[in-house]
Amino acid sequence: MMSKMVHDSVLNMLSGPRMLGASAKFASPLNWTTLVRYVRSVSHSSVRRFPKENIQTEHFNMLPIQNERLWKYESGSDERNQVKAALSEILNKIEPVPFVIDGKELYNKCELVQRVPYNVHHYIARYNHADHKVIQKAIESATRAQQTWDKTKLSERMAIWDRAADLIATKYRLKIVAATMLGQGKTLCQAEMDVAELVDFMRINPIFLRDLANYKPINSRPEAYCNHMILRGLSGFVAAISPFNFTSIAGNLAYTPALMGNAVLWKPSDSAILSNWYVFQAMQEAGVPDGVVNFLPADPEKFSRVITRNSNLAGIHFTGTSAVLKVLWRMVGERIDSFKNYPRLVGDCGGKNFHFVHPSANTEVAVACTIRAAFEYAGQKCSSCSMLYVPKSLWKSEIQASLLEITRRLFVSDATYCDCFYSAVIDKNAYTRLFTYLNYIHNNSNCELILGGTCSKGRGYFVDPTIVLVSDLDTFLCKEELLGPILCVYVYEDSDLHKTMDKIAKINHGLTGSIFATDGEFIKKACDAFKSNVGNLNINDKCTGAMVGQQPFGAGQMTGTNEKMGSPQYLLRWTSPQVIKESFVPHVNVYYPYMEISDTIMDIKKAIKPQETEDSDDYNLNKPE
Repeated sequence: MMSKMVHDSVLNMLSGPRMLGASAKFASPLNWTTLVRYVRSVSHSSVRRFPKENIQTEHFNMLPIQNERLWKYESGSDERNQVKAALSEILNKIEPVPFVIDGKELYNKCELVQRVPYNVHHYIARYNHADHKVIQKAIESATRAQQTWDKTKLSERMAIWDRAADLIATKYRLKIVAATMLGQGKTLCQAEMDVAELVDFMRINPIFLRDLANYKPINSRPEAYCNHMILRGLSGFVAAISPFNFTSIAGNLAYTPALMGNAVLWKPSDSAILSNWYVFQAMQEAGVPDGVVNFLPADPEKFSRVITRNSNLAGIHFTGTSAVLKVLWRMVGERIDSFKNYPRLVGDCGGKNFHFVHPSANTEVAVACTIRAAFEYAGQKCSSCSMLYVPKSLWKSEIQASLLEITRRLFVSDATYCDCFYSAVIDKNAYTRLFTYLNYIHNNSNCELILGGTCSKGRGYFVDPTIVLVSDLDTFLCKEELLGPILCVYVYEDSDLHKTMDKIAKINHGLTGSIFATDGEFIKKACDAFKSNVGNLNINDKCTGAMVGQQPFGAGQMTGTNEKMGSPQYLLRWTSPQVIKESFVPHVNVYYPYMEISDTIMDIKKAIKPQETEDSDDYNLNKPE
């Protein structure tokens, strides 16, 4: 007999033709001559025909993963001219944005507007919030659509996502870039990176799905049975509540669950309505069926109340603050007995992201990376650095002067200016919160303002780059996410290196952190020290800029559920697998071989004979009294 390993290898090669049509489309043609030679070299007599499987699953060849190339938009280039035209087109009209339920666009009074953060008197979109009836109608639509969508072949879904990636990378690219610049206040570079990441999600997630679909449970006796794993969606509906700061994450929150067979209610952020609407249009054009994703601008509190009071809630996909995630979790927990599922909550929140500089660090690298991580997009990324730890031996001699000088020269203005480093913060609420922080800094004896500390809301919500020295690590500035262009600096004594690291591990729970050092032994110790308090740890690089497939993103503790966005694991969160065992050899004997069963017992008919004696305790229920 051939070995189990060889036996299974032959089985896998033989099983190829039994796969569905997706296999014929994506798999390489089988070389039967090679197969026959392979089989004969093992044992010609051992190969036999296995029973035909009735359950068919899709199987795919793996594809190489490549991230989307960034456009450069150099001066005088076609790309630069095209993005200027796209900006002008949006600025010259106010786009009405509807609700979309089951593919039908519903326009209401459109009483709300999306403002340009750096010019609050200019609007780029009009929309309205869905009321209870509209949200309920969308839930019913999604619940119906999920039952049909979940039966759609994986290969068909992947084809839709591939088309969507191509559309977003070409036809819709500049529209989404322009809408992200104007509506969310991102510079051209930041908006381009955002859209490229969206393309990555749409193109790479289906490749991850191929890998998951190829998993097959162990089949140690293929002549007797075969095991299958089916990736199902969650029955009911998923609610996607997306943030303002990343168009890519907004699209990912809505469409990753959909890729896995779920139907979604997408509530976009009020500050990202237009860019999200363009993403929705691109996905519709790519072929996402009506009702699979329903577009619902809504008041956050009202939306949360309606979805958590519906028994068909299957999951909530969220990116935002930890305070809001806790509220959603509490709302679900309070009504847990009313749901048909245990709703899955997936959340990424902000945290206290930090840069830690070791005495052996290349200070030029540390300064450049810190300025980018702290001030790009006005510090409004969920991965933005708001805490810098520097040894006393390097602070005044090598870091302070360059950090202040470069930051002082950063140009803060309209996002459409190509020399603008960052623009206004997103809205009035963000401005008010940051204004409060600056007041605290000005009036706290443990804070020494060394740069910035000023803001203005005359034309837009501008906050100047601010750097503050802190002496007390127990203040809220050193523990909480600031989500703005404020960098806190703590200068530690070189002799307190490990003591400071222990303190960081306790107080700075963030999505990301960075270590700057050239001492290999220290880097190993730092990785161990910061193993639990951050989800992504970078060495000699900034804490921002994670790429899909390269640095899967997310963190645990109170910063999120750490599903690692941009990885195969992330997709598994949105599937409810079913395992099917198909037996080919019928079971007819109720006894096991080791049992010493007499002939009398084996013949069950002989063993059970009615005894109709007068002193019997048994009663024949069919015997008349």
